Amino acid sequence: MVTIAAGKAVREGSARKRQQILAAARELFLADGFERTSMDAIAARAEVSKRTVYDYYGDKRALLLEVVRHAVAALGLSVDAAIEANLSEVDELEPALIGFARAITSSAMGSADYSALMRLLTKESSHLPELQDQNWAGLEPEEAVANKFVELDRRGLLAAPNARLAADHFVALTLSPSYYSIGRHDVLADDDSERAIADGVSAFLRAYGGPALAS
Repeated sequence: MVTIAAGKAVREGSARKRQQILAAARELFLADGFERTSMDAIAARAEVSKRTVYDYYGDKRALLLEVVRHAVAALGLSVDAAIEANLSEVDELEPALIGFARAITSSAMGSADYSALMRLLTKESSHLPELQDQNWAGLEPEEAVANKFVELDRRGLLAAPNARLAADHFVALTLSPSYYSIGRHDVLADDDSERAIADGVSAFLRAYGGPALAS
C-alpha cells in the first residue's frame, strides 16, 4: 500500500520502520548517551539494516533531532487534549485554568514522552548546539496555549494583548515547579503541587484578568 505524505510516496511498511527506529534510538540515547550509541546498535534494536537507518534519517545527529521533535509533538497532542477538556467552553476562568494546569501536570508532564524529552535535552544539548538552534514553531505547547488565550482575550476573560507572553507567564507560574522537579528526587507532593497550581493561577489572573472577570 502506498500513501502520500509531504508530497512524497511512502510505503505503509516505511512508516512502521520509522517508528521502530525512533523508539530504538530514544531508548539507546537515554540509556547510553548520544556519543556511546552507535547506528549499528540502533539498527539492531529496531530490527532493520543500518542502511535503512541512514536512508531514513541521514546520520545520528539528525536522528536525535527527530527523536526530540517527535517527543515535542507528542507533548503538544497532550496539551491540545487538555485544552479541549478544560478550556473549550469557559464560564468561570479560574477553575478552568486550574483544571487545565492539573491536566498538564498529571498527563502531559507525567508522560514518558515528556520525561524522555527533558532527559534528552538535559543530557545532550551541551554536546549538540543544533538542538538549541532548531525552529520549534508550531510544535511548542505554549503556542497552543497562546492561541486559546487569544480567544479568551477576545471574550474579555483575559487582558492579554500579547498572548504568547501571557502563555509563557502562565507556564512559569503554574507548571514550573513540576517542570523543574523532573528527574529529581524532591518531586512535589500532591498537596504542594495543587497549592502551587492554585497560587500560580491566582497570580496569573491578577496580572491578566480581563474586564469580564472584574465585572
